[in-house]
Amino acid sequence: MTLTPLSSSELTELIHGLNRLAHNLWWTWNQEAQEIFQKLSPRAWQNLYHNAVAVLHEVSDMELRTRLQDPGFAQEVRSVLDQFEAYLQAPDTWAAEQASQLQEKPIAYFSAEFGLSETLPIAAGGLGVLAGDHAKSASDLGLPFVGISLFYRQGYFMQAINDENWQTEYYSMLNPKNLPMEPVLDAKGEPLTCMVQIATSQVRFKVWRVNVGRIPLYLMDTNLPENEELYRDLTMRVYGGDSSTRIMQEILLGVGGVRLLRALGIQPSTFHMNEGHAAFLTLELMREKLAAGATLEEATTRTRQECIFTTHTPVEAGHDRFTSDLIQYAAHKFSSDLGLTHDAFMDLGRVQAGDAQEPFCMTVLALKHSRAANGVSELHGQISRQMWQGLYPDRPVDEVPIGHITNGIHVAGWMKGPLRRFFRSKLGEGWDRDLNSPLFWQRLEDTDFVSDEELWALRANLRRELIEFARRRLLIQSQHLYRENFITYDNLLNPDALTIGFARRFATYKRAPLVFQQFERVVRLAKDQQRPVQFIFAGKAHPRDDEGKRFIQHIIHLSKHTELHGHLVFLENYDIHIARQMVSGCDVWLNNPRRPLEASGTSGQKTSAHGCLNMSIMDGWWREAYDGTNGFAIGGDHHPDRIEEQDRIDSENLYKVLEEEVINTFYNRDASGVPRQWIGKIRRAMSTITPEYSTWRMVQDYATQYYLTGQ
Repeated sequence: MTLTPLSSSELTELIHGLNRLAHNLWWTWNQEAQEIFQKLSPRAWQNLYHNAVAVLHEVSDMELRTRLQDPGFAQEVRSVLDQFEAYLQAPDTWAAEQASQLQEKPIAYFSAEFGLSETLPIAAGGLGVLAGDHAKSASDLGLPFVGISLFYRQGYFMQAINDENWQTEYYSMLNPKNLPMEPVLDAKGEPLTCMVQIATSQVRFKVWRVNVGRIPLYLMDTNLPENEELYRDLTMRVYGGDSSTRIMQEILLGVGGVRLLRALGIQPSTFHMNEGHAAFLTLELMREKLAAGATLEEATTRTRQECIFTTHTPVEAGHDRFTSDLIQYAAHKFSSDLGLTHDAFMDLGRVQAGDAQEPFCMTVLALKHSRAANGVSELHGQISRQMWQGLYPDRPVDEVPIGHITNGIHVAGWMKGPLRRFFRSKLGEGWDRDLNSPLFWQRLEDTDFVSDEELWALRANLRRELIEFARRRLLIQSQHLYRENFITYDNLLNPDALTIGFARRFATYKRAPLVFQQFERVVRLAKDQQRPVQFIFAGKAHPRDDEGKRFIQHIIHLSKHTELHGHLVFLENYDIHIARQMVSGCDVWLNNPRRPLEASGTSGQKTSAHGCLNMSIMDGWWREAYDGTNGFAIGGDHHPDRIEEQDRIDSENLYKVLEEEVINTFYNRDASGVPRQWIGKIRRAMSTITPEYSTWRMVQDYATQYYLTGQ
């Protein structure tokens, strides 16, 4: 049958739809949408960080119209656009049924970083990725929700490793025209601008909107010609500069964010501070109420009713603190706005009022001005109550008002293509309709639904994809090699070997080199001809963290110049794309922080859907998730007080579980070559971890426990 060619108006409609789709990050968790942009230009898709907007800029209008005359391709595009429209317009969301009272007054979620996609690199690590996954699930659930952050036009740093195996940093400029974002305009069609006072200057900012499914994320940008150069560069880099830059960024985030919402006519029901970076918003809310005639006590009480606060770190250095002089310089207007002396204002951010030696702490400011606060795992909640008991001296530790909601991940956003195709082959179209339901994942324990052989084949496919990805990346990292050496990289790593992954921020408490502490022992395991083990590492150290950089240098040295060569690799420039490859392709996800310093540690949550098993210290979320059947525990639910003793015991326990449990179980194969016991653990991990440790569950918890309780 001959199909009628599309009319000019039909072509225009499809092209308009593709452009609208490209400017909404919904495509980052829809495989069919990604495949359309990949088909338009495979090279651009690969080389431009999987950026749908940039791909469309690579394809001329004439080419796009010609390509859409292919009936099959046009039908694919139309099908995806229909899915997109149905998603945006769906009336029967969870929030419509369970949180209808929030419909007119959304949640305003403030975060200094949002990790949404490698396309938009404005996050430094797990805090930002958590914020991005929170936003995606808020969209899926139909929760009225607005994100507030900054647009960092150089993003977070790019990592390169020099000839001495030392991390170096460089930055590249982000062009908004090539990104899935649009300028926010005022009623006259001009760029909307707002203003905040920082130090003695009036600083103006413009605004960009990023569409994340159903919800908007607004990014403030001070790169305007009317600002002094100092302030034009304020939003240059994620956590860039010194303490002066940090406090100024945080004034912009908190105060500027509230003023932006007012300019947009948005009246939130709750202001959710994701970490203390945004805590200055509480002072702007108080200023508004004082200006309307409230007393300071009334303004404080009413502001507290509007705010909630999530703390993400039990590490002291993770809580922003500013000296009295810096507060006086950058934030003195707060004192006058609130009618406070400088000392009285400093007390708003102090545990001990009147202690002139205590700096101003953003976490303290947030805790004092929130109706509810939480840590991000059960243990982190306990540690936080201990850390901040000084704020509540009349209460025992157990009654300190800091609860917990354990972090999760946006499952659909982290699922790799082979896993999606696997489920589609089993369940047909609409396979992902109940993706976040426990019942969806519980069927993985049913051998009639999926056999051991099928799961093992899926794991081999995912491991092969990771190995080949790693080889390509290593080749790119080593462009100085002569051509005859390239074959070496094609032989690096073994697609049949037990593959252990470690990828995260190289903060020293995460102890990246711990597994190499007993070097001869790990070499023996790696070089075992019958049961080999190999390691893939990735991660960035903060630019000013030389100790973290030494960890990276040490691991790269081991990978190049020791007997671990070929069994250990380090992938530079860690980002969301590398993370997605690793959490899907590794067999084991290694997590060995110095307990209890890992607040949650969400990277391991991304692995379970793909059949990768966690091997972790009993810290953060893993302490709650581990049930003896769904992965491996390093040690027990306790730790020594002395750091040296803890490191020694944890190292011994790591090798014990690796040698006696992990390797034995992985290589215990039946006559057909299938590790039945290992597959059993994969089934348990998929069914017990994936639906529970998702941001669908997490956002529902926030809504029912915190968002709705203030209504």
